[in-house]
Amino acid sequence: MSSPTPDPPGQHVATAAATPSAAPVGRIVAVLALAGIAVSLMQTLVIPIVSELPALLGSTAANTAWAVTATLLAGAIVTPIAGRLGDMIGKRPLLMVSLAMMVIGSVVCALADSLVPLVVGRALQGFAAGVIPLGISLMRDVLPAERVGPSTALMSASLGVGGALGLPAAALIADNFNWHVLFWVAAGLGAVVLLLVATLIPGTPRRPGGRLDVVGALGLSGALVGLLLGVSKGSAWGWTSGRTLALLSGGVLLALLWGRYELRTKQPLVDLRTTAKPQVLLTNLASLLFGFSLFAMSLVFPQLIQLPSTTGYGLGKSMLVAGLAMIPSGLVMMIGAGISSKITATYGAKVSLMIGALITSIGYVLGIVMMGAVWQLSIVSGVIGLGIGFAYGALPALIMSAVPVTETASANSFNTLIRSVGTSVSSAVAGAVLAASATTLGGVSVPSQNGFRTILGVAAGTALVALLIAACIPGRQRVDSQLAPAAAIASDSLESGAPRSGAEELEPALPEPALQNQHDTHPVPAASSLPTSTWEVRGTVHTDAVRPLAGAVVTIADSAGRQIARAATGAAGEYHLTVPVEGSYLVVVAAPSLSPRADLVAVDGNDVVHDVTLTGRAALSGQVLGRSASEERAGTPARLTLIDTTGRVVASATTDDLGNFAFCGLAGGSYVLSARGPVGRPIARQVVADGDTEVFVELVLTRGATLKGTVTAGGAEHPLPEATVQLVDGLGRLVSVTAAASDGRYEFIDVPGGTYTVSASSHTPVPTSVSLKEDGLVYLDLHLGDSSVSVSSRVHREGASTP
Repeated sequence: MSSPTPDPPGQHVATAAATPSAAPVGRIVAVLALAGIAVSLMQTLVIPIVSELPALLGSTAANTAWAVTATLLAGAIVTPIAGRLGDMIGKRPLLMVSLAMMVIGSVVCALADSLVPLVVGRALQGFAAGVIPLGISLMRDVLPAERVGPSTALMSASLGVGGALGLPAAALIADNFNWHVLFWVAAGLGAVVLLLVATLIPGTPRRPGGRLDVVGALGLSGALVGLLLGVSKGSAWGWTSGRTLALLSGGVLLALLWGRYELRTKQPLVDLRTTAKPQVLLTNLASLLFGFSLFAMSLVFPQLIQLPSTTGYGLGKSMLVAGLAMIPSGLVMMIGAGISSKITATYGAKVSLMIGALITSIGYVLGIVMMGAVWQLSIVSGVIGLGIGFAYGALPALIMSAVPVTETASANSFNTLIRSVGTSVSSAVAGAVLAASATTLGGVSVPSQNGFRTILGVAAGTALVALLIAACIPGRQRVDSQLAPAAAIASDSLESGAPRSGAEELEPALPEPALQNQHDTHPVPAASSLPTSTWEVRGTVHTDAVRPLAGAVVTIADSAGRQIARAATGAAGEYHLTVPVEGSYLVVVAAPSLSPRADLVAVDGNDVVHDVTLTGRAALSGQVLGRSASEERAGTPARLTLIDTTGRVVASATTDDLGNFAFCGLAGGSYVLSARGPVGRPIARQVVADGDTEVFVELVLTRGATLKGTVTAGGAEHPLPEATVQLVDGLGRLVSVTAAASDGRYEFIDVPGGTYTVSASSHTPVPTSVSLKEDGLVYLDLHLGDSSVSVSSRVHREGASTP
């Protein structure tokens, strides 16, 4: 057993014992939760003045509605993009960028006196929608295992908490101050949170990067704009109008094309294969329904409280009273999220989600019969808020336990996007129901009580459907050892067709002797300074080029598939993890553009060194061609060498008799491929191997010119042995030098085509100009001692006679 050592640079160990303590957990959770509340507050601040915007901005109600629609669309577009970028370059930088956009947008709105700048500012505010999923994913990276569940539950619930608290705060400001103050408050709050994140939130391990799927981002953005704009404007434009139908049908078509593209691209914006896993798919469907249920309460209760009492069911209160009545739902939502995390740790996130769905449904049923007083609606909103808190606390746990750590932010962002779609559908359904059931009172059209009850009934039914979906989610998910079990990554490894490396032996009953032959695993001498209950598993991760790999994610899981520890490798590819007891463990290593690997290791009272080599998924094949005896191109044997961008030889191979070759298991990137044959000059070519593709390369070996002849001297032209013959190119550079043989013969072979000067010296040097062509043969006899030079030349190819 070894003594505890500090984490290597760039490494984060996600165990309670090894988590860095530089940043107190409570402070991290408080700042990130405040960031989520700030964003949800920003989204509701404009609600009290929506009806007054036409007069304030000198526009129509249809145009000023864009102040709400712009935020919705911008948030829907940016959320998945921010999640993908968070996984690529880090969550904290993207979190800060999102908060900065919120501040900038709020300032633009605060300075606006017309519609266009207000809509632009609201769109910029919408770019902060990725704060909550980024915050949830950041918690997974920096918090101890035992705190991840409660903290992510609180962060998830902050969306509803901020919305509940934002309505009365906005109403209070709008009633007592100029409407611009709403946005100055949002800007100030955003600036404070941005400063807190910049100074108090630690960074996460640097990810290996990747590329942003620009085509996928544009495709998803277009599909979302079509669908959400059609849904949100359907009531105003008419559900059968040309604009509405064109947007909805175009959005559906673009979504299908986008899905097909994402399945074929190498680094998709959204990994639809991961999203299609039963646990992720069903959780996202439940999120859609809960998004509907949350917004239904926000649409119905404030209207009931503010409608005039002359309707017989309206309570005739102010917007401020309506906002205050919603506060219990926000507070109870936070409490429910905390309870949900405890139930999740004990019984699994699936149970928490089912409890939340049941409580939400009961709350809406109560709302159908309890709408005669403000206190009744306040109690009902509290019951619904409790159910939503349970659900929102369980959703991120379900998502993160089913996706690899390298996809945490993008998976959470997509889940948040699905919730947003649910709220948009809720708004459209509620608008249609209220419009269809409207009655006329004093010449004014107002929603009927039955319309409100219908919406509450639909929301109750939606929650029950969410309960059924939650019951179908596979497995029993726990978060007591962390939220991302290695079994999920191991599953990815097996499904991708990567070398299994022992992963096929994942049965808990695997005989111990089978573990003794695991590749690159060997015990090391034990130390004695750690507690007797922990052992260390450490090692180095390399690529197939035997190069240390930084930023690879190493996960250790027990025989039940529960995550025990997680680390990102340091600059030298090293990792250090601890396990609590002896036994068999699954070690999974994953990195972008490389095939993941899973191995079983045995901890039997000694620390274990487990080195891993990851191979790529790209392949490179081709053919080397040369000239045959018939002067035609044909395959020729050759020796090939593959070199990476650092100059390191990655692989070498020899072609078959037809000149064919292949390199498999390459990491994506740029390489230099060189070939050398028995004849002809070597050739080198720049090639790019990317992702899962196979690149075909054709190399043609060309032979240089051959220059030969005889050096003679004297009147009788006797051969001159050992005469020095020099070959100089057109720039005056010495290309080659040779000595004549005993019979005066000399030869230069494989000379690049061009014009050269040939000179021989022993007596008086005689420089002579000669022109050479590729694959040609020239005879040049040199006579020393006078000015005469005998030259005979002709093109000669393989198989022709030689004079």
